[in-house]
Amino acid sequence: MSGTEAAAGAAGAGTAPDERLRRWRLVLGGGPAEGTGRTLTGPDRAMDGALASLYGSCDGKEQGSGGRSAGPAGSAPSVVRWLGDIRTYFPSSVVQVMQRDAVDRLGLSALLLEPEMLEAVEADVHLVGTLLSLGEAIPETTRETARAVVRKVVGELGKRLATHTRATLTGALDRGARVGRPRHRDIDWDRTIRANLGNYLPEYATVVPERLIGHGRAARSVRKDVVLCVDQSGSMAASVVHASVFGAVLASIRAITTRLVVFDTAVADLTDLLDDPVDLLFGTRLGGGTDIDRALAYCESRITRPADTVVVLISDLHEGGVRGGMLKRVASMKASGVQFIALLALSDEGTPAYDRDHAAALAALGAPAFACTPDLFPDVMAAAIERRPLPVPVGI
Repeated sequence: MSGTEAAAGAAGAGTAPDERLRRWRLVLGGGPAEGTGRTLTGPDRAMDGALASLYGSCDGKEQGSGGRSAGPAGSAPSVVRWLGDIRTYFPSSVVQVMQRDAVDRLGLSALLLEPEMLEAVEADVHLVGTLLSLGEAIPETTRETARAVVRKVVGELGKRLATHTRATLTGALDRGARVGRPRHRDIDWDRTIRANLGNYLPEYATVVPERLIGHGRAARSVRKDVVLCVDQSGSMAASVVHASVFGAVLASIRAITTRLVVFDTAVADLTDLLDDPVDLLFGTRLGGGTDIDRALAYCESRITRPADTVVVLISDLHEGGVRGGMLKRVASMKASGVQFIALLALSDEGTPAYDRDHAAALAALGAPAFACTPDLFPDVMAAAIERRPLPVPVGI
């Protein structure tokens, strides 16, 4: 669905013929051949103006009479007014779509360098990605505002994802640490009873627990090492944001040691910044080329306990380095006992563009490559920790 269709669809909820005609008028823009014959007034007229500013033409330039004019004027005050208009007339989810379209269609990235502009936008993961791509171009006067925007988005993501992630992975660690000769206080009674149902004595209405199954004490010692190896090329912006948040959450779990590595043609180890995902994100550098082989070589050199290590490569697999080297590196890690996961994206978006040949080659090595939403990521990690099949989404 296009931005105009999403916006028009959010503009009203009726299904009567007049309401359908109104929505078509908002989508079509009122050109001489649009055919609805509908005249807009009041809020509808203002809404149409906000849509016209963005979707009036494919190239973002003014059209002639009878067509929509396009583009908020190229100054921060006029864009701020436009942002205020769309927030008035459309829900937050549609506002975020229109903002992304404005950056793509009208080249508004430069205006994000102005504090008043940043204060007016609807903060989301894609805005954070745009800010990170601007990098050193952000002037000192705007830098603190940009950090505040990133901090807000990261904070909201952390609240949404942290509790489920910690609960899921802590449970996986506990299950993986069960022992067969537990002390009384460590007995897992549910699993013990199920394992001994064959010893049920009907005359006593009880089960004789011949074999005890207990919880291990995983929290007292590090049990798993996790390496997040994240492609920071421009197309991976949303994945970088989510990976940084997850990296901070994983690092807060005592039973897991976490390393976060980002790469383009160079490799940067940002593990020391995991306690502050905002600093971590500003330590990334979106854009540039891709050398997956070099990044995996670095990660492999830091692995000390292969059988207890999970490596997560987050990349679209468009390799700019040694093409065969990446696959040899993955094969080497798996042969040593490493659990290897390849995520084509870590975001809420649909199926990403990716190198299908490399994805198929990884699958042949026993490392299926698939896109993963943030909500699914904890379950993927739990499966890897327990060495059971990964919950690969249907259709991948």
